[in-house]
Amino acid sequence: MQEGVMELLWKNAHLYGGNLSYVEQLYETYLMDPSAIPQEWREEFDRLPKVGEALSQDVPHSPVREHFLYIAKNSKRAQPAAVSSVSSEHEKKQVRVLRMINAFRVRGHQVANIDPLGMRQTEDVPDLDPRFHELSEADFDTKFQLGSLFFGPEEAPLKEILADLKQTYCSTVGAEYMHIVDTQEKRWIQSRLEPSRAHPQVEIEKKKMILERLTAAEGLEKYLGSRYAGAKRFGLEGGESLIVSLNTLIQRAGKQGTKEVVIGMAHRGRLNTLVNIFGKNPTDLFDEFEGKKLVDTSGDVKYHQGFSSNVMTPGGEVHIAMAFNPSHLEIVAPVVEGSVRARQDRRDDDLGGSVVPVNIHGDQAFCGQGVVLETFQMSQTRAYKTGGTIHLVVNNQVGFTTSKKEDSRSTEYATDVAKMIQAPIFHVNGDDPEAVRFVTQLAVDYRNEFKKDVVIDLFCYRRRGHNEADEPSGTQPLMYAQIKKQKTTRDLYAQQLIEQGVVTAEESKEMEKEYRRLLENGEHVVKSLVNQPNQELFVDWKPYLGHQWTFDCPETKVDFKLLQELGSKICETPEGFSVQRQVQKIIDDRKRMAAGAMELNWGMAESLAYASILAQGHPVRITGQDVGRGTFSHRHAVLHDQKTAETYIPLSNLSAEQPEMTIYDSFLSEEAVLAFEYGYSTTTPNALVIWEAQFGDFANGAQVVIDQFITSGEHKWQRLCGLTMLLPHGFEGQGPEHSSARLERYLQLCAEHNIQVCTPTTPAQIFHLLRRQVVRPLRKPLVIMSPKSLLRHKQAVSSLEELADGMFQPVIAETDNLDPKKVKRLVLCGGKVYYDLYNRRAELEKDDVAIVRIEQLYPFPEDQLAEAIKEYSNLESVAWCQEEPMNQGAWYSMQHHMRKVIHAYNPVLNLEGIARPASAAPAVGYISVHVEQQEKLVNEAING
Repeated sequence: MQEGVMELLWKNAHLYGGNLSYVEQLYETYLMDPSAIPQEWREEFDRLPKVGEALSQDVPHSPVREHFLYIAKNSKRAQPAAVSSVSSEHEKKQVRVLRMINAFRVRGHQVANIDPLGMRQTEDVPDLDPRFHELSEADFDTKFQLGSLFFGPEEAPLKEILADLKQTYCSTVGAEYMHIVDTQEKRWIQSRLEPSRAHPQVEIEKKKMILERLTAAEGLEKYLGSRYAGAKRFGLEGGESLIVSLNTLIQRAGKQGTKEVVIGMAHRGRLNTLVNIFGKNPTDLFDEFEGKKLVDTSGDVKYHQGFSSNVMTPGGEVHIAMAFNPSHLEIVAPVVEGSVRARQDRRDDDLGGSVVPVNIHGDQAFCGQGVVLETFQMSQTRAYKTGGTIHLVVNNQVGFTTSKKEDSRSTEYATDVAKMIQAPIFHVNGDDPEAVRFVTQLAVDYRNEFKKDVVIDLFCYRRRGHNEADEPSGTQPLMYAQIKKQKTTRDLYAQQLIEQGVVTAEESKEMEKEYRRLLENGEHVVKSLVNQPNQELFVDWKPYLGHQWTFDCPETKVDFKLLQELGSKICETPEGFSVQRQVQKIIDDRKRMAAGAMELNWGMAESLAYASILAQGHPVRITGQDVGRGTFSHRHAVLHDQKTAETYIPLSNLSAEQPEMTIYDSFLSEEAVLAFEYGYSTTTPNALVIWEAQFGDFANGAQVVIDQFITSGEHKWQRLCGLTMLLPHGFEGQGPEHSSARLERYLQLCAEHNIQVCTPTTPAQIFHLLRRQVVRPLRKPLVIMSPKSLLRHKQAVSSLEELADGMFQPVIAETDNLDPKKVKRLVLCGGKVYYDLYNRRAELEKDDVAIVRIEQLYPFPEDQLAEAIKEYSNLESVAWCQEEPMNQGAWYSMQHHMRKVIHAYNPVLNLEGIARPASAAPAVGYISVHVEQQEKLVNEAING
C-alpha cells in the first residue's frame, strides 16, 4: 500500500474501530481489482490521492473523515463501527503506529537475529525506529489500536506493540512474505506468525525430541570424524538443525496424509540425512568409507548416493526417497520434480497432496545456478507442477571459499531468486532449533494450504572447510575465529533444556552415549523406521530388471485391423469442432492412409505408434517446446478450434479405458525440462516418456543432464531409465545452429550398452522404434536423430503392412534389383543423406554401387551389417558417407565397428570417410556453400 495513501486511509479508519483490518483488506483488493469491492467503497478510494501525488501533513482530513464515516454507517458490508471522539494528535499517532506495524512486516527480517555467528552485516532500517514515525518514549504507555495485527486485543500500549513486533519479526525468525500479491496468503501467514510471536510454546516431549535429533546429527559427525579422520564427508557440523527440520517436515506431511516424500540435495549433510532420517544402516556407510565395492558397476562416491525407506508418522506409513545426483549442484532439483510428478500421476493426484517434493540447497548454489530459476519457473505450469515444493536452503554463509556478499551475488539474500514466483521465505537461526521446527511446520502447512513453493533459509555455518581436508581459516580468518569459539547447536540447546528443568545434565550425557552405542553396534538409529515396508507405496521395478540387450523385438508388430481402427480414431474430431484449413488437409490425408489408399508419412506412423502403445495399456508423455503441433508441423496431436480456441487431443480419446496421453508444449527451457523428464521416466517404467528438442542442437543447454544422468545413471547408481529424446537433425542449409543435433557427443558417451542411438529414415522405422522402447521390458535411454525434411519427403513413406508385420531394422540392406555380383562399391550411411545418395545413383544410372543404411549406431549392429553385405563378393571399395563435417558426426566414434565387419568380410578392403570438411562450426551459414558441399560429398560417395 502506498505510504501516503495508507496514511490518509488509516487517519479515517479509526472512526470504525474494529473495522481497521476490514478496511485494509478492502483497499488492497481495490488496488488489484477495483471491480471486486462494493461500489461505495470503490468511489471513496477513487477520491484518494493517486500514486505520485504529494501528501503532506497539512492535507485537510475533515472531508475524507466525513465520507468514511458515512460509508461506515451505511455500507451493508461494513461491520458495526463505534465512533469515538479522539484528539487530532492521537489520531495522527494512530496512523503512525499502523505505518510502523507495516514496516515491521515488510522489513523486520533485515535486522532479525538469524545469524548464529552474529557476523551478519545488516543495513540500517530507520523504518523500524518509532522515532522515524514521530513516536517517542512518551507514547510508550499510550494505548493504540492494532489494526490487522493478530496479537489478540484490539488495542495495547505502544511499548507492548513494539516488543511483540520485535519478537515476531526481528528475533530468530525473519519472515519475508509481503512481496506476495495475494492478500489471502499474506493474512494466512500473519495469522500463523503473529499470535505466537513466531515462537510458540513447545511441549516437553517435543523439546526432548529436538534434543534427540540434535544428538543424532552431532553424534554421527563426531563418530565419523574420529573413525575416518580427514576423509571427505561434507559434514553437517554447524547445520545440525537440518535434521530437526527434515524430521519435522516428514512427520508433519505424513500427518496431513502425504504418502511419499522425495528429497533432492547436494553433498553437505547428505550422509547425516541418510543415516539419521532415512535409516541407512551405519555399517553400510562405514563400508563405503572403507572403499569396499558394493555394486557390480563403476559405483559413485558416497555423498552422491540415493536411498529410500519407509517411516511411520502420525498419519501412517510414508515412503521417503533420496534422489541420486552428481556434483553438479542444483541439477537434481528438476529431477526430483519429475519423479514427484510421476508418483502423483500414478496416484491420480492432480492437487499434489499425496507426494511432496523437498529440495535442499546450498546458499551459494541457490542464487548462482540458472537451473534454480528454471525449476521455479516450471512450478505452476500444467506440464510440470507438483503442488508446491518445500525448499530448504542450508545457508553456510560461504561457498567453497567465497563468502563476501559482493562476490557471491547481487541480491540481499541468497534466497531472493524465490521472489520471482512470490514464494514466502522464512529465514531462521540454526542455533534456535525450536524456531527451526516452527518455520518447518509453517512451510509444510503453507504448501498444503496453497499448493505453492515455500523457502526455509536455514542460517547456520560450516564448522570445517569445504571438505574435511580443507583449512578454511586461510580464506575466512574472521569467520573461523568465531566458529572456533562457537558452542555447538546441541550444546546450546542442551544447556537451555537443563536450565528449564526439561532434562538433567546426566540425561543429556546418556543420550549421547546411547547414540554412539547404536553406531558402534551398526544398528539403525531412526526410531520411526518401518522394517517391513508397505511395497504398495513405491514403484515396482522388478519386471524391468536383469534384461540383456537384444536387437530382436517382434513384439512391435500390431494387428492390421487394429491399426486401421486406431488410424480412423485419431482422425476423429468432435461435432462442430472447427479445424484450421491446412490441418484439415493433414487429417483428410491420414484418413486415406488409415484406409490403405495412401502410403503413410512420418506424422501418421508416429501417431499410430502412440495410439497402439496406449491401446496396449502404456501411458504416453511427450513434452518439448512445440510438441503439440511439432516444430515442423508434422504431428498435430493437439488440435485447436478456430472459433473457440479450445483444444482436442484425439490420442486422449481412443477409449474410455485407455491410460493417460499427456502432451504439453513446454516453456523455453532445456536443462530443467530434460532433467524433469529424466526424473519422470525413472519413476514410471511402464510409460513411453519423450522429450523433443525444437532443434536437436538445443539439447546443448541440457548437457549436464545428458552426461551425468541419462548416459551414466545406470552405471553409477543402477538407476534404469527408458527416456526417449527426439532430436531433429539434418543438413538442409539452415545454418550452424539448426543443422546438427551433435550426434558425435552422444556416440562419445556410448559404452557398456548404456544408451541407444538411432537415425531412422522411414515412417515404419520410427513406428517400430518407439514401440520397441516400451513394449519390451528392457529400459535404456533412446536418442533419436529425428528428421526434418523427411517428415514430408515423397520417398520417405511406408505401408500399413510394414507397420503391422515388420520390426525395427538396425540395418536396412539394399532393396533395389541390383545384381550383388556386379556391385563394386559399397556406401554405408545413416539419416537423410540416404535419399540424396539414392537419387544421385539413379541419375547416374550406376548399377555397381550398393547403399546400405545403418539405422542404429549404438549398440552397433555388427551381425546385421555383416548379413547385409555378405552377397557382395566383388567389392573393390567401401565408404562411410555423412553430411556432418569430418570431425563431427558418426565417423570417429563408429569407424572401428564398421572396419571390424568389413575386415571380417575382406581383410584387404579399406574404409574411407566422406564428409564435409572438418569445421569448428557444425554447418555453414550460406546456402550456396551448403549446396556445393552437399553436391561434392554425394558425388564422391557414389563415384569414389
